[in-house]
Amino acid sequence: MLTTMDAVSLTRHPDSAALRRAATPLTVTVDPGARARLDRGRRFFHGLRHGDDDGEAPPVYGATTGFGALVGYAGRPDEADQCDNTLAHLGAGQGPDLPHEISRAALLLRTWSLAQGASGVSAEVVDRLAAMFATTFSPAIPRYGSVGASGDLIPLAYATQALRGRGHAYVDGRRMPAGEALAAAGLRPLALDGRDALALVNGTSVTTAALALARDTVRTAHRSLMALTCLLADTLGCDPGFLDGDLLRVYGHTGAIDVGARMRGTLTGITPSGARPLQEPYSIRCAPQLLGAAEDALRYVDGVVAADLGGVSDNPLFFPDDDAGKGKVVHGGNFFGQPAAFAADLLASVTAQLGNLAERQLDLLTDPARNGGLPPMLATAPGLQHGLQGVQLASTAFVAEIRRNATPAGMQSLPTNLHNQDVVPFGTQAALRSYDMAELLVLLSGSLALGLRQAVHVGARRPTAPRCAELLEALIEVIPPVEPDRPLDADVRTAARLLAACELP
Repeated sequence: MLTTMDAVSLTRHPDSAALRRAATPLTVTVDPGARARLDRGRRFFHGLRHGDDDGEAPPVYGATTGFGALVGYAGRPDEADQCDNTLAHLGAGQGPDLPHEISRAALLLRTWSLAQGASGVSAEVVDRLAAMFATTFSPAIPRYGSVGASGDLIPLAYATQALRGRGHAYVDGRRMPAGEALAAAGLRPLALDGRDALALVNGTSVTTAALALARDTVRTAHRSLMALTCLLADTLGCDPGFLDGDLLRVYGHTGAIDVGARMRGTLTGITPSGARPLQEPYSIRCAPQLLGAAEDALRYVDGVVAADLGGVSDNPLFFPDDDAGKGKVVHGGNFFGQPAAFAADLLASVTAQLGNLAERQLDLLTDPARNGGLPPMLATAPGLQHGLQGVQLASTAFVAEIRRNATPAGMQSLPTNLHNQDVVPFGTQAALRSYDMAELLVLLSGSLALGLRQAVHVGARRPTAPRCAELLEALIEVIPPVEPDRPLDADVRTAARLLAACELP
């Protein structure tokens, strides 16, 4: 079994870096404060569940009742049986399994949310979830089935069932029956009552995990495109006036002002060629406005992600220490993933426009009418060689796929569950779609980087700004020139990995 020195404490909520680390074995520690909260919340729940001295217990959704539209009917009296009642009917997901990094990140978020003590779960549940992260165990969760309204019910039900030894899971990347996976990982099947089971599924953890990971990927691509735009401008010999500080200051948008300052820093030392048109195409001249608007939008997404990472998503919630001193159970809607749905839709729009920018810049670079006289498709011997022609075609396909998926999901509400869920946010699918789109954006950045590396090989000038020169040298070191033609799929991925690892502006 793999081991790791990484550790996450439930003292504070995980950030997106912790979510990424959760893809591999991770030490998760349950601190004394979390244990005290869990014990206090569990005792309060048990008091409600079993009634006061007169034996009268107030109704508690999911503990004494049916679920969803069937809340008006009594649940099963046996608590273990109520767990089965919670999970069995949610086994209706379809489609391919979610990526492991999303599945494990979602469970890390669920663990943190439960550890706040407001869900009434046992400390044993949190301890056993924490133990799972030290292994490579990952539940097999089908992609389709969540509307993101009462949390990610169906995907989290599959995760919970896998932890009980039912369904399927992965260990060391191999898919197998969940019981075998638990044994291979050295874990015991998780035993739950109805409250534990409902708390595990009644949250937006899959949505939040996918959104946070997608946001990180788009932010990486955004930084890459700032640097690549500078390298493009320097390689073509552009005048950097389109980044003028006074120009962007009077534009009035904070994102553009900040992006422009960072790009001016990257282009410090540039010497314009004097051979370019008075006004560059918009893919260069308006880049700070476009990238700046993306920065403003990403800051909004940052805020939603931060709130969701630190929030408790469940229903009902238990407050043993309310102001009245008696404690209270509150039935509400903290499992409604509308903020993440809006943020994911905005992230999709940002991704689409950043993809447009990367594809248009690559098109400019391969077009001899606009690239300063370089050969078409940056081929060393056009006709005998085809240079970046295949990469440019693939980039068009990537952009088309991104655009196809950019339709907002958060406005697609459909009533379901006998109109119990009469409005739904579809945040889960919005976030998963943004995750997929972000991966394509990374490939577009890698494609543009490959084009810039090849442009210098076929006659473009070497960058005059030192920071641009450093980026070009890094690309040259890992990517040989395209001469003769060869498959370039691996080179695009290599360039994308380099951009993600580089110290970019």
